[in-house]
Amino acid sequence: MNWRRLAGSVCDNKTTSAPPIQIKTLLNKVHRLKSFVYHSVKMCGTGDKARLIAEIIPRANSRPVCSGCGIRRPGYDRMLPREFEFIPIWNIPISFSYSMRRVDCPRCGVKVESVPWAQGKHSCCDAYRHFLASWARRLSWKETAACFHTSWDNVCRSVKWVVDFGLEHRELEGITAIGVDEVTYSKGHKYMTLVYQIDGGCRRLLGVIKDRDTASLTGFFATLGAERCAQIKVVCSDMWKPYLNVIAAMLPAALNVLDRFHIVKKLNEAVDEVRRQEVKKLAAEGYEPILGKSRFVS
Repeated sequence: MNWRRLAGSVCDNKTTSAPPIQIKTLLNKVHRLKSFVYHSVKMCGTGDKARLIAEIIPRANSRPVCSGCGIRRPGYDRMLPREFEFIPIWNIPISFSYSMRRVDCPRCGVKVESVPWAQGKHSCCDAYRHFLASWARRLSWKETAACFHTSWDNVCRSVKWVVDFGLEHRELEGITAIGVDEVTYSKGHKYMTLVYQIDGGCRRLLGVIKDRDTASLTGFFATLGAERCAQIKVVCSDMWKPYLNVIAAMLPAALNVLDRFHIVKKLNEAVDEVRRQEVKKLAAEGYEPILGKSRFVS
């Protein structure tokens, strides 16, 4: 395959009357950068090591943005080029290369500029981190890293970034019905507690809490706040005693509905106990134990 041609054109002009689409044009269509331009795109490496590098430069006469106060300030100098991983094109890794400018800010001093495609010292573009976190919902983190030519650490940090953003911007008003459940996450009976919103028009995860004891669930409701807790009218949970105690203490106005699985489980256990007692009674009185081995009737 001619990688140089691939880096210069996305479609073959011989098969269509439209002009060939350059990689720079494609990047401008899907990820336009305000105050910056894609200067050039080149292919580096061969075979499995092949990757695209898109060089970014600031627009003429544009001033850098101070990363401290977010105001445009005069430039101070330029640093060595940095590379930022971007979403692969045709599964070919692509990176942005940019020489960061330093800012002479009268308020913050000399700062490295803020750029619109990445935050702080992160080596991945924000769009790529969101892309990795989205795929990490469908694949394991190891598989996600292997499929998109990155590291497991980058996938982990991307997921954490998305989760932190969601927690910071989540809306907790208007919650009237919740579900409380447990899941195992490791061998040796290690559990997490999950709290969901189950209102008619909204189904979402509200919290993932380590352990399933009284203190952990109490801490969640304390974080939620007394005013929001007072608005909760219905709680669905299993019959785990610490859950029932915390719900009774923290949500006294809520109706605690026990889930059907545990109700049916307890009912079956009660029926089995009665059957065993009747079998013993029949045997003791000399009758034929017709209820023996009758739990599952074919």
